[in-house]
Amino acid sequence: MTDTPAKPVLLTGASGALGRVLTKSLAALGWKLVLTDIAPFPDPVPAGCRFTRADLSNGVDILRLAEGCGAIIHLGGVSVERPFEEVIGPNIRGLYHIYEAARREKARVIFASSNHSVGFHERSESTPADTQFLPDGYYGLSKAYGELMGRMYWFKHGVESVFIRIGSAREEPVDARMLASWMSYGDLSSLMVRCVLTPKVGCVAVWGASKNARMTWWKDDAREMLGWAPVDSADGFTAQLQGVVSGDPVQERYVGGGYCAIEYSREEQAPSWTGA
Repeated sequence: MTDTPAKPVLLTGASGALGRVLTKSLAALGWKLVLTDIAPFPDPVPAGCRFTRADLSNGVDILRLAEGCGAIIHLGGVSVERPFEEVIGPNIRGLYHIYEAARREKARVIFASSNHSVGFHERSESTPADTQFLPDGYYGLSKAYGELMGRMYWFKHGVESVFIRIGSAREEPVDARMLASWMSYGDLSSLMVRCVLTPKVGCVAVWGASKNARMTWWKDDAREMLGWAPVDSADGFTAQLQGVVSGDPVQERYVGGGYCAIEYSREEQAPSWTGA
């Protein structure tokens, strides 16, 4: 089995933290990457790759960049909670341009979704991948919309998608919440490889977290079909991080953490999503 896709892969958001990590790891496998971002690429461009500055709002540029690509790893857009007007352009309109490019090229989309698309599920729950969307802000709302757009393009046009609901992808966990939600860069990279190279995926979702003992929030996703299993774990950080909590009852109740508490204005405790 080869680790190299037959066609180049378009990677958006290449200049961001995760984009740079994936550029390095996938290029090391010999992948031909078409890199793009609205910001300059801060590192040397690896051999076999090319970088083009582009705005996701420019559909013509996105179509041109996707020409000849067999997959699109879509990390681009606003990646944190921001006001609605800042999110709607890159995360909604920009995603439409990505899916139109995928439709034209018959390319697969690997969409960097987020745990914030389901952020108002409680930490006491154990939710399957087909759970109800409960976004915890405008950013999470845009990720839920993105998954719905992917489903529409699958049923209407046959465009394959994998939605990776990333937990906390960073070099190391930094608080108690991340003892559950942390995803190592290595696990993210290996998941991306399987998302691109698996022969047929349809339209599926995967929870983006490493092999953490405290990860009891999420279950029943497409990882077995993809042939992926995480190997890293946040467990070694338990002693130093288990007491690092916010003290905010809203933040500590829900899987979305601090995003749930941003501009939270309910005076009474919110009901569970089931209404119980």
